[in-house]
Amino acid sequence: MSELMLAAFIVAVGLVLAAASTHLYQGLFREQAMLRYDGKTYFHTLGHLLMSFVCGPYIMLQMGWQQQKDATLAFVPVLIGSLVAFGWAFVTGLAFMSIYVAFLF
Repeated sequence: MSELMLAAFIVAVGLVLAAASTHLYQGLFREQAMLRYDGKTYFHTLGHLLMSFVCGPYIMLQMGWQQQKDATLAFVPVLIGSLVAFGWAFVTGLAFMSIYVAFLF
């Protein structure tokens, strides 16, 4: 049971990090955060890739919850978006927690 709680904690850390980073990015740069890898220069491209990696789980959740034309939610996009977002949040949370523990100890 403790392994399951640890995995849920890591996913929660990843989702919180993704949501906070997305809102910070949108507030600072005044543009919509989206999954992309384009850029004017090489550094812009690396910045967009980093932003896409960190903010990706939250963006995937938002993409899954988009409404259809008749103002309803489709079950399959919500399920796929949630599955990908939570898996991605685990990876993001694990990376953040690893860096945190490495600098703490």
